[in-house]
Amino acid sequence: MRNCESGARLFRPHVRHFVAVRPSALVALAAKHQESIAMLPLEGKVAVITGGTSGIGARTAEVFVANGAKVVIAGRRPDRGEKLARKLGDAASFIRTDVSVEADVKGMIDHAVDRFDRLDCLVNNAGRSSQYATIADVDLEQFDEVIAVHLRAVLAGMKYAARVMAVQGTGSIINVASVNGFRAGLGGHYYSAAKAGSIHLTRCAAMELGEKGIRVNSLSPGMIATGAFAKFMGMEPDLADDHPEYAEGAIGSVVTRWQPLQYVGCTDDVAQAALFLASDASRFVTGQNLVVDGGISAGWPIAAARTDRDLFFNTIQASFSAHSE
Repeated sequence: MRNCESGARLFRPHVRHFVAVRPSALVALAAKHQESIAMLPLEGKVAVITGGTSGIGARTAEVFVANGAKVVIAGRRPDRGEKLARKLGDAASFIRTDVSVEADVKGMIDHAVDRFDRLDCLVNNAGRSSQYATIADVDLEQFDEVIAVHLRAVLAGMKYAARVMAVQGTGSIINVASVNGFRAGLGGHYYSAAKAGSIHLTRCAAMELGEKGIRVNSLSPGMIATGAFAKFMGMEPDLADDHPEYAEGAIGSVVTRWQPLQYVGCTDDVAQAALFLASDASRFVTGQNLVVDGGISAGWPIAAARTDRDLFFNTIQASFSAHSE
C-alpha cells in the first residue's frame, strides 16, 4: 500500500510527466511479455487427480495436460487409467488407488513426488454411487461407505498433499463437491451430507493452510452428463462411462424447469473451472465454493424437483433398458 500511495503523490492529475526508458529495457519488457503469453496456465505444475479414470476426473486430466501440467491419474480401474495415461503421453502417470484406504492415498502422493519431483495441485474428485433412502430406512453401513469416499478420503488427500505443499510454500487443493452439499431436496441423504461436509472442511482447511501458501477451494457441479447416473441405475461401470448420452437425455428432460441455462452441462465445464482454481489466475482465491451448475441452485424449485425426479430416473432407466434389449 505504501508503494501505491507514494506513486499517487508522485504523479499528479493534469500534469504532464515524461519517463525516460532505455531501448534495451523496452526490448527486455517485450520479451518477457511474449514469454508470459506463450506460457501455458499450468506450465511446470504437477497435479494429482483422484477418480481420474472417467467422467470429470478423466476430462480434468486431459485439460490439465493440454495446459502444461504433469498429471498423476489415481483410480481403481487400471485398464482405463493406464489407457488414459498412454493417450496423454509422458506428462501422465497412472496409479491404482482406492481413496477409502489411507495407505493408497499416501501412496498416490508419494508417487507424484517420486515421478515428477513436486506437487502443485490435488483434485479430490473420486466418487461412488449412493442409493436413496428415507430417514427411517437408512443403512448405516452404506452411509459409512459413502462418507469414506466423499469426505474421509478428501481429508486424507489433504493430509498428505499439505505435507508436500507446505515445504514448497505453494499449492492448490480442489475438492469436488456438489450442489447437493448446500441445497436439499434432490440428492440422497448419504451423498448430500458427505458433500456438505466436504464444502465446510474445505473452508476449515483454507483457514489453516493459507499461511503456508496453500489454497483450498471446493467446486460444486450441478447436473453434469456423466456415467454416474447410469451406474446408479445398475449399469456396468465401463458401459455407463462410455455412454454419457444416457444421462444427457435424462437431464435434458428436466433442465428447462430446473436451470436458467437451457443446456446440459458436460465434463469440460467442470474441468475448465478446475483449471482456473489450479492456475495462478486464482492466486488470491481460497476458502471458496465455485458452483458450476447452469444456475440451478440460484432458485432451485424444490416442488418441481420432487415431481420431476421420477421422470429423470425413469428416462435413464428407459435408456438403460433399450440398450439391454
